[in-house]
Amino acid sequence: MIRTFESYHPKIAHSAWVDATALVIGDVELAEDVSVWPMTVVRGDVHYIRVGPRSNIQDGAVVHVAHAGDYSPGYPTIIGADVTVGHKAIVHACTVEDACLIGMAATIMDGAVLGSESILGAGSLVPPGKELPGGHLYVGSPAKAVRELTDEEREFLRYSARNYVSVKNRHRASS
Repeated sequence: MIRTFESYHPKIAHSAWVDATALVIGDVELAEDVSVWPMTVVRGDVHYIRVGPRSNIQDGAVVHVAHAGDYSPGYPTIIGADVTVGHKAIVHACTVEDACLIGMAATIMDGAVLGSESILGAGSLVPPGKELPGGHLYVGSPAKAVRELTDEEREFLRYSARNYVSVKNRHRASS
């Protein structure tokens, strides 16, 4: 379901795909070949959300923002190109740079930044305001760098995004 919130209507590229059971609300832009999978919520009501080309937000994930107020400056959510957001992940009011993989049930909190070409392990937590440099595998709660990614792992990040574009196209064709 694609819903307007106040004067904000989601902008979805022609080649993007949103599953019929997903919910996209408000000030949201989905770039070319983005896919939003079943039971996912992308809610841009009190700030904006931008999702870059070829990124995928998998089943049951939640993408939200933080409003500006007495206790917070407010944060949008920006997801770069070629990002894979795993099942049941929470991406909240943060920035995820290009070619990252966010593991299943991982959480990234307000004002945090996950640097490009990074893997955030399943169930990991990036606390508010934490900036994680690119090129590493992060695990734990709070997330800590375990090691640098190999060249093969860096290529896998882009492969994952390309694969989800292919699967998205198969779903579009059968709808």
